[in-house]
Amino acid sequence: MTKKQEAPKIEEFTRVTEGHPFPLGATWDGQGVNFALFSAHATKVELCLFDDEGKNELERIELPEYTDEIWHGYLPNMRAGQVYGYRVHGPYDPGAGHRFNPNKLLIDPYAKQLVGELVWDEALFGYTIGHPDGDLSFDERDSAHFVPKAKVIDPTFHWNGKRSYRAPWDKTIIYETHVRGISMRNPAVPKNLRGTFAGLATPDLIMHIKDLGVSSLELLPVHAFVHDNHLLERGLRNYWGYNSIAFFSPHPEYLHSGELNEFKEMAASLHDAGIELILDVVYNHTAEGNELGPTLSLRGIDNATYYRLLPDNNRYYINDSGTGNTLDLTHPCVLRLVTDSLRYWTTEMGVDGFRFDLGTILARDEKNGFNERHGFNVSCRQDPILSQLKLIAEPWDCGIGGYQVGAFPPGWAEWNDRFRDTVRAFWRGDHGKMPELASRITASGDLFNWGGRKPFASVNFITAHDGFTLRDLVSYNQKHNQANGDDNRDGTDNNLSNNYGTEGDTKDPDIRALRLRQMRNLLSTLILSQGTPMLVSGDEFGHSQQGNNNVYCQDNEISWLDWRWDQEAKALVEFTRKLIRIRHKYPILRRGRFLVGNYNEELGVKDVSWIHPSGEEMNGDHWSQADRNCLGLVMDGRAQPTGIHRRGSDATLLLILNAQQDTVDFKLPQVAQGSGWLKILDTTDDDHPTQTAFQFGHSFVVKDRSILLFELQKRI
Repeated sequence: MTKKQEAPKIEEFTRVTEGHPFPLGATWDGQGVNFALFSAHATKVELCLFDDEGKNELERIELPEYTDEIWHGYLPNMRAGQVYGYRVHGPYDPGAGHRFNPNKLLIDPYAKQLVGELVWDEALFGYTIGHPDGDLSFDERDSAHFVPKAKVIDPTFHWNGKRSYRAPWDKTIIYETHVRGISMRNPAVPKNLRGTFAGLATPDLIMHIKDLGVSSLELLPVHAFVHDNHLLERGLRNYWGYNSIAFFSPHPEYLHSGELNEFKEMAASLHDAGIELILDVVYNHTAEGNELGPTLSLRGIDNATYYRLLPDNNRYYINDSGTGNTLDLTHPCVLRLVTDSLRYWTTEMGVDGFRFDLGTILARDEKNGFNERHGFNVSCRQDPILSQLKLIAEPWDCGIGGYQVGAFPPGWAEWNDRFRDTVRAFWRGDHGKMPELASRITASGDLFNWGGRKPFASVNFITAHDGFTLRDLVSYNQKHNQANGDDNRDGTDNNLSNNYGTEGDTKDPDIRALRLRQMRNLLSTLILSQGTPMLVSGDEFGHSQQGNNNVYCQDNEISWLDWRWDQEAKALVEFTRKLIRIRHKYPILRRGRFLVGNYNEELGVKDVSWIHPSGEEMNGDHWSQADRNCLGLVMDGRAQPTGIHRRGSDATLLLILNAQQDTVDFKLPQVAQGSGWLKILDTTDDDHPTQTAFQFGHSFVVKDRSILLFELQKRI
């Protein structure tokens, strides 16, 4: 039984009317505010109004109308800026999945902006901590003092034509970064703006991103999130932000001005520079955790609807996310919450695409697990707005059958961790990787070449926010996560890394030179491969996290990029720019059709040929030579570029990769309509980038652990 909540003894300042069930959330129309909240199992919903700072509850108003499971009411004369929250009444019966507790102030799931921050206190929990009945007990303490409040917004903003920017997929290079990580130590960013959207919009910082040649900025989560109490007790914070609590609101700490338009101004600045904005979004779970977590929003609004519960015991949560709970997108109103959020960030906030954390969860159903035709996938595919965006899945989760790389429907791109692992292993010198490497660097057609999907569907990466940085990948054999406070137990042990003789930083010139060359090799493989490359910010100048491969809680100089570059860092930045210029210059590196190695008799062209160091095309015996880690590929620019049967007119390129620890004599192959090869890239000779011509049949000495790129010189 719940204890009846008494409203404050304050005379209402205005008279509530019925209002409308749509749109959901708080909507200011210039004359008043409409409030609408979905809850299928609630018995009463109270709107709580607060002062501007969200500290004092001024009035409590019962929403008068209930239409199609939506509680709603309209307050005339209310203005934008009003701070509010909800108290929702209903049964407290955890065994049946219901956890209503009107003592707990709740965040509106459609809140566009939050005021205040979460302060951890036992009053946040719907049950009494320490009670013998655990989460079956009922807590009567008021949580309002400790919870962020929602704020009614005025959405007015003048975009001046900069609301969106869409980079074509074939010209897309993603740059993954973090609002704080990229700006906190950047001397070009004013100190008072560091760690905010305004700081990210600093012209010099945008210019660095633009000068690299990347097309798309992908931000780690910016939805409002919670700093876990156990981290705060250790003096740490939730740095990455994968702990969302409000899917429509930007994280308050990232707003220097405290105004919502700061995010829009950042988006407009990026668009003006020709950079599209992609958000990493977390719709698979919320910060409310499992049955022992706090009651902050969805749990208190309609727990049994919003979350997936164990079928045989609704007290407990299905935990495919690994964080304690999992949103139930099989319910149409939960699905609407997510798709409404996506459309809002697109149409109102200027976002151009999304990367979905643990994307498999979003397409799970109770009977089939992952379902390509799940309502979420279908919604995105048919929606006239969402279907035109970049939609990128992290195609795995923690549940059974969660690994689904290559299984998302047409229209989606996916993180390809098999590219990461294969390329890392190849350059580490692991044997037997050539057959799989051949598939990975040609956009993993074995995974993605179906249903008319294009090579861009494979989002290739060597590093990401989780795991080693590029520098650490060639500097550490083992993770060093002691700073996280878990005795180095967290983070993966499968790093596929190599320190080349010394763990961590070293002054040994030979080791440093080899590490730098391996970073160039890894970057070259990433940028020159078919598919969509994703570069992690800081890798272009060799940022190190001191061997920590799980910096989720390191909101400090371990994670923040150090912009004080030595000569080695400057050289690596320039090399990265050069690679990206090469990718943009040669369309054959970013073809819209998979390179499959088939001979087109009508055109007399083979799109890709795999070359043995002897200069011959590789045969079965060559592929099975497990001790060999050197191969070449000719990408023929005459190959059919589209569905129209015609020859292409692109340049033909020869790429040679040698991961062996010794030199290889490589006979440069003869190609029709050519007169020789022009060397345009050598990862061992970055200080002397002069282009040099070589004849067919020339025995080129390919140095150990190196990449070469040649352009075919056409016969005149």
